[in-house]
Amino acid sequence: MAALSLDSPVFEVIRAAQRAHADHGWLDTYYSFSFADYQDPANLNWGALRVFNDDTIAPGAGFPEHAHREMEIVTYVLSGELAHRDSMGNHGIVAAGGVQFMSAGTGVRHSEFNASSTQPLHLVQMWVIPGRSGTEPSYGEMAFAIEQRRNRWLEVVSGEPAVTAPIRITQAATLRVARLEGSSVAAVFAPRRYGFLFVARGDVTAGGQALRAGDAVRCYGLPRLEIAGTAELVCWDLPPLNDDAA
Repeated sequence: MAALSLDSPVFEVIRAAQRAHADHGWLDTYYSFSFADYQDPANLNWGALRVFNDDTIAPGAGFPEHAHREMEIVTYVLSGELAHRDSMGNHGIVAAGGVQFMSAGTGVRHSEFNASSTQPLHLVQMWVIPGRSGTEPSYGEMAFAIEQRRNRWLEVVSGEPAVTAPIRITQAATLRVARLEGSSVAAVFAPRRYGFLFVARGDVTAGGQALRAGDAVRCYGLPRLEIAGTAELVCWDLPPLNDDAA
C-alpha cells in the first residue's frame, strides 16, 4: 500500500460490493487486497495484513499443490470442512470454527480442498507479512468451540508477547474472532496500530455505521471501536510496516 498521511485517525468502511470479485465456477472469491488477477498498487495491504480472501469452494474442488514463501498464512473455516496436505508431510481436515495456520518461511508446497463431496466450503484466508524472514516452514491446525467466542473476543493468533493466543506467529499482530448474539464487544487498539474488522455473517453497528456480511472496517490510530449486533466477526490488530507513514 502506498504511504498514507496518518496524522489523524482513519476510519473507513469497505462495503462487500466494493471488493474485487472472481467467480471461477468451483471458486467464488472476494479479494480485500491485490491478489491474483486483481492488482491495485494503492490497495496492497493494511499495515502488516497482506491478503484477506473470502472464499466459497464447491464440493470436492480446491487448490492443487502450489508453493508459498515468507508469509504467515491463517485460514479460518466459517462453514464446511477444509482438507490440507503439504510437502512437510502434514495432512488433516479443519471443520467450521477451526483454524489452519502455516508459516511458509523458506518455502513449502501444499494443497487445499473442500473435504465434502456434497456441501460447499466457506472460509477466509489471511496472509500476514512476517516479522522475521528465513525461518523454517511450519504447519498446524486447531479447533475452537463456539462457547469460546460467544459474545466475547477469542484471541486465536498472535505474535505479541502480552497476548496469550494459542497460535504464535513472528509478526506483532493479533487475530480475534467473536460470535455476537444480540450483544456487543469493543476492539481496543494501542497507538499507531492498524485495525481490520470483517463481518463474516450477520449484521452489526460499528463506529456508528451499519455493517452487513462481507463489509469491513479499516482503521488506524483509533483507540476503541464499539461493535454491537448479531454476527460472526474477524478482527486483526496490526503493526505498521517500515514504509508506512509515521
